[in-house]
Amino acid sequence: MSFTIATFNVENLGTRHGGAPAAPDRVAALRPVLAALSADVICLQEVNAPRTGPHGARSFSSLDLLLEDTSYAGFNRATSTRPGVGEPADVHNLAILSRYPLSDITQLHHDLVPQWDWLPPGESQPVRAAFDRPILSACVQTPDGPVHVLNLHLRAPRAAHLPQEKSAGRWLTSAGWAKGMYLASQLRQAQALEARLFVERIFDREPDARIIVCGDFNAEPFETPTRILCGAPEDGADGSFIDRRLERLDMRAPVERRFSVLHDGRKALLDHILASPRLAHACASVDIFNADLIDEVHAPQGFSGSLHAPVVARFS
Repeated sequence: MSFTIATFNVENLGTRHGGAPAAPDRVAALRPVLAALSADVICLQEVNAPRTGPHGARSFSSLDLLLEDTSYAGFNRATSTRPGVGEPADVHNLAILSRYPLSDITQLHHDLVPQWDWLPPGESQPVRAAFDRPILSACVQTPDGPVHVLNLHLRAPRAAHLPQEKSAGRWLTSAGWAKGMYLASQLRQAQALEARLFVERIFDREPDARIIVCGDFNAEPFETPTRILCGAPEDGADGSFIDRRLERLDMRAPVERRFSVLHDGRKALLDHILASPRLAHACASVDIFNADLIDEVHAPQGFSGSLHAPVVARFS
């Protein structure tokens, strides 16, 4: 059988601050993209969950609206929640949509990598280092057997908040900003490690497991978070851990198409699909839907689409 999986950062789908496009505009812009993917499984990032009223519960009403009257409307669904709360976060939730049944739905948030206290140089008070959002995992029960899927949205390379270094939302010194950038990079790498350790547990149970790790890594192929997730030394000539290595399937796309974000004219590949050896061997094609991608620095006011291109892998 054939099997297609896609990852797509839909960029703040739902109510946003700052004069966001109306929901109908966003739906009109995103629905054709989803239709073109024609996927059996889609991993979405940045799905917002507005409240149903001033004191109502948060819901995925914007996602429901987007999927309404599409081939994905009846898909099985797994969504993340705000850690420790049990309901969706206001912004940047994760969703896994699947044509096939889902089982073993799991959310990871410092389950394998604990939070830690970091004392910035020159400071007297430590700061608590914690991930912005969880990792979402589910087992897709395809007719050919289970496929373990992890959906990630790692921290962006923007300086993490340090209370003693900011005032009224502005950094007080360049040194303070540099400390925030350092902490952000540590958080991004630590969450990549948590995902990798979860993958190791799957391999411990199923040495020949079919595993996919995908999402917005906020890191290019050569950067540390992506290398951690791949899980094998690229500079080793002895084939160490080759049976547990995750292959970057997006690197199979044509060289001129290997980018998912445009930033001031520079092409960057931040959205990835990684696959275990058994799945990588069965990968028939990979595509990155970036033909109409808008440069995020020069996006027009009120742009309704996404500034990320979806990545799609097909297996047979």
